[in-house]
Amino acid sequence: MVLPPKDHPRYKSLLAREKLVEASDVVANQGLIAHGRGEAFDYLLGEQTCLPALSAIKAASSAILAAKKPVISVNGNVVALAAREIARLSEISGAKVEINLFHRTPERIVGLTKMMKKVGIDALGENADDKIPGLSSERAKCCSDGIGSADVVLVPLEDGDRCEALVKMGKKVITIDLNPLSRTAQTAHITIVDELTRCLPLLSDFVKEKKGVDSFDNKQCLSDVLNYMAERISS
Repeated sequence: MVLPPKDHPRYKSLLAREKLVEASDVVANQGLIAHGRGEAFDYLLGEQTCLPALSAIKAASSAILAAKKPVISVNGNVVALAAREIARLSEISGAKVEINLFHRTPERIVGLTKMMKKVGIDALGENADDKIPGLSSERAKCCSDGIGSADVVLVPLEDGDRCEALVKMGKKVITIDLNPLSRTAQTAHITIVDELTRCLPLLSDFVKEKKGVDSFDNKQCLSDVLNYMAERISS
């Protein structure tokens, strides 16, 4: 990995790009495109966690704390960028971690499982014995003791079709998506419009401290995020 100079004003962003390139054997090429799209929205946020995102993080904490069978679903980008952060959240919350991929190959599943193992997590996904109804892609494959039986699913950097399918299954869906206009953001019950590695530590802290919110309106939160972006552009 070629590390960017730490005094570079966009050090964290450049480091994220290097991590994705370094993990090119397990990150789909399409995932690099998706990451670049997310970065564009992060510019509009000022590369910081805004107040609406903070309220969504607290709502996510409440949902995870109330869950009986929480599961964190991860893809190649999530593991490459935030394996340690995912591991910490899993350990604090008791949520299982399951690998679920659109561009699924045995080699990618094994590689990502090894990466999670290195941070102390035995991730599910290799022996998918269940299916998410309504999906024809490889993302339909899941584990019965993971996503299949979960009541709350955290799906960072998600595909809209699977998000919709999980909601139709009756699961409470939390997503992390920098694009507040995406189908995923609009479909999930709780959408955290923030950068993955920036919001996960906050979410873990809130879960650890058992902090949350009593009520949450996702549509209003997304509207507040869009207004925040618009105000930054106009100013």
